[in-house]
Amino acid sequence: MAEKKPVLLVIEDDPGLQAQLKWAYDDFAVVIAGDRDSAIAALRADTPEVVTLDLGLPPDPDGVSEGFAVLDAIMALKPDTKVIVASGHGARESAIAAIARGAWDFYQKPIDIDTLGLIVRRAFHVRALEQENRRLQSASSADKTVLGRLITAAPEMVKVARTIERVARTNVSVMLLGASGTGKELLAQGLHEASERAAGPFVAINCAAIPETLLESELFGHEKGAFTGAVKTTEGKIESAHGGTLFLDEVGDIPLPLQVKLLRFLQERTIERVGGRRAIAVDTRIVCATHQDLEAMIREGRFREDLFYRLAEIVVRIPALAERPGDPVLLAKAFLKRFAAEMNPAVSGFSADALAAIDAHDWPGNVRELENRVKRAVIMADGKLVQPEDLDLARQDEADAHLLNLKAAREAADRRVIRHALARSQGNISSTAKLLGISRPTLYDLLKQYDLQA
Repeated sequence: MAEKKPVLLVIEDDPGLQAQLKWAYDDFAVVIAGDRDSAIAALRADTPEVVTLDLGLPPDPDGVSEGFAVLDAIMALKPDTKVIVASGHGARESAIAAIARGAWDFYQKPIDIDTLGLIVRRAFHVRALEQENRRLQSASSADKTVLGRLITAAPEMVKVARTIERVARTNVSVMLLGASGTGKELLAQGLHEASERAAGPFVAINCAAIPETLLESELFGHEKGAFTGAVKTTEGKIESAHGGTLFLDEVGDIPLPLQVKLLRFLQERTIERVGGRRAIAVDTRIVCATHQDLEAMIREGRFREDLFYRLAEIVVRIPALAERPGDPVLLAKAFLKRFAAEMNPAVSGFSADALAAIDAHDWPGNVRELENRVKRAVIMADGKLVQPEDLDLARQDEADAHLLNLKAAREAADRRVIRHALARSQGNISSTAKLLGISRPTLYDLLKQYDLQA
């Protein structure tokens, strides 16, 4: 059987150049498109890895607006595509704009077939290297920790960790947004350890756990005699984190009057202790977290907008555990190993039913809930293997077995996508087929197979 050729999409409206390019690239499966609609249809149907795009397309053959519209559409639909843009219109400006919009390379007309061929082959080579790198990363992800101690196999969480690593070496304020129990403090500590402040202290404070009357003293410290019971001068958390990082968890619970004082510190980098009159210079980086909707709180007047923008120079959104496929089981095994060593060495693992129950549970309490359930299970387990009952989770009955059947899963996905496409196309068969990247006869066969109505 002949090896399948890589697909190259050529978006070009000149018939002569179309034929020339198709003849020149006989080592690729060349697909030709002459306008935006045919280009998008080819992108859906043939999923090319590399695209050459002439910016001068109808209805704007003498400009670049239509070509840029096609480029934007390609980046929206398949952002990993290597797009090589060609144009003779204001070449330098077009090149800069194209690269900014996601193009991989730029070539100025008139086209030299051999030179363009070298660029195309290099694009395919780079694409193949990227795919192999992803494959190797995926193969090793089960044993992977990121940011030093964060255990994850989910691309969504790896992306979060990589973002934190990138911003760690700067001094920008970082806000972590995520539901309770998603590991915000662990990520904040990982950020600290990846930063140039790693040798300094990491200080954490939960703003929701401290009464409003005490929070100011906890953050800013107090002088001796500042209030009843203040028998000595005490540093606050901001001052204690000098040279390091202060993690403010549940920052949305800081009362408005104290928000003003925190804003002043972020602007001036000095503090005054409660009862004090001396400005103290402090070099502390702030990382904060919350599960609340701060933008809604700003609209309601419960959180200062100027403070938000000071705290949220970089915003990192943390996915819930249910949005991290594979992580519940991976984390459960890590927790079991730790807790069994501490509390019940006889426990060595999970039964198949327990793993199925962990995988099926939606984990509303996120990682914290998982950790607590595994800890309880290790204590309660009678044998070597933890059972669903030890986790206080229901066994998955045979009715759920179809979820692990690949054929059934594919059919369920097909049904869902076809219904979405039919809805977007208002039941029009031709439009639906084009949207799905399949032929009309294939769509008719699928509709009949899945008993779906157009």
